[in-house]
Amino acid sequence: MDSSLQDWPLNASAAGGKGAGDQLLGRFGATWTITLAVLMALLIVATVVGNALVLLAFVVDSSLRTQNNYFLLNLAISDFLVGAFCIPLYVPYVLTGRWAFGKSFCKLWLVIDYLLCTSSVFNIVLISYDRFLSVTRAVTYRAQQGNTKQAVLKMVVVWVLAFLLYGPAIISWEYVTGQSIIPDGECYAEFFYNWYFLMTASTLEFFTPFISVLFFNLSIYLNIQKRTKIRLDIFHEVQSQSFMEELEMSPEGKLSLKCCKWDQKEAAQTLDLPKIETQQAAANASQSVKDSQTSDSKSSGPYSGKSKSFNKRSYKHSASTMSLEKRMKMVSQSITQRFRLSRDKKVAKSLAVIVSIFGLCWAPYTLLMIIRAACHGHCIPDYWYETSFWLLWINSAVNPVLYPLCHYSFRRAFIKLLCPKKLKIQPHNSLQHCWK
Repeated sequence: MDSSLQDWPLNASAAGGKGAGDQLLGRFGATWTITLAVLMALLIVATVVGNALVLLAFVVDSSLRTQNNYFLLNLAISDFLVGAFCIPLYVPYVLTGRWAFGKSFCKLWLVIDYLLCTSSVFNIVLISYDRFLSVTRAVTYRAQQGNTKQAVLKMVVVWVLAFLLYGPAIISWEYVTGQSIIPDGECYAEFFYNWYFLMTASTLEFFTPFISVLFFNLSIYLNIQKRTKIRLDIFHEVQSQSFMEELEMSPEGKLSLKCCKWDQKEAAQTLDLPKIETQQAAANASQSVKDSQTSDSKSSGPYSGKSKSFNKRSYKHSASTMSLEKRMKMVSQSITQRFRLSRDKKVAKSLAVIVSIFGLCWAPYTLLMIIRAACHGHCIPDYWYETSFWLLWINSAVNPVLYPLCHYSFRRAFIKLLCPKKLKIQPHNSLQHCWK
């Protein structure tokens, strides 16, 4: 967050009365100052554009407006405001070393910056918790998918808790202590060097959320591993190598297998149709074949009893057909399980990446902030603290890639926004063509 704003002004004045802008320009020079300005501008563009795409996707695609996607929308709102409001005001301050917008606006900016960064963290926790429920309590979770009021309530709670963590302290700290320690031309929170407050706030802002996210994702991974073992055991029991060879040699089996694979592929892509419906459809088709065979045998009339050999051949053919249908149903179920396992593994991998990046972006800043407060800014070099601080805002630029782009529905919405013509021509491969 923005507490790094005060580093250079305080250290500069303590080092000999130089202004922070003189220290910065003397430290980096004109070339580095321009380079930093360009990099900051690129970060602003990436943060704003990436999160704006998520917001626009909700506008153009009504199918995205589900309970779990509302949490992604909430995250995109906070990250978008970070790029549109917080970073642009920080750039001139860090390049010149002087806050030129007054103390009142400084306090407003601090409140909003702390609010947005904290809400981004809490939204990540909420998203991880939502995915935890979708895996461990799938039936109850699906039943509540249409309850948008509950999702909105959780979103509001996130913003309220994020404000209560830092907002009241930023607004009222100088009135409680009876004085302000912030010099003119500088902008930072009054509690920047209060180790006890920062330790408590960091526990609520990073350590507790990080442990929660780690727990949720670890639980998801263990649940997926358990289901993988169970499903693979079932798969090996119901399907043998001899059956697969027989199925491949049968033309009817090949055609049915292709149909089953195609149906399962479509079901896995939409993720809206329960896979059990595909199995029921296959069972219904099998039943219709049985009824047709029964009808044919009845229509043969008295001729059916004239030849025992014909009856035997008909019985064998019927038994073979029923056996094939039963096996095809097993294949359909096995394919469904394979698609579910593949989907669950992708979720586990994406969540592992999310936890890692969340920890890399927030852990350095949180630890250095606590250490810096304990030694009153004399044991941590400015560039290390400043680098760790920028990692927080980089996280806001990375979140649109980590979260919405992991969802097929969001990718389709992005294609619809960026290249709608190619979506109509090649609906399944448009994403890679879109960026060429």
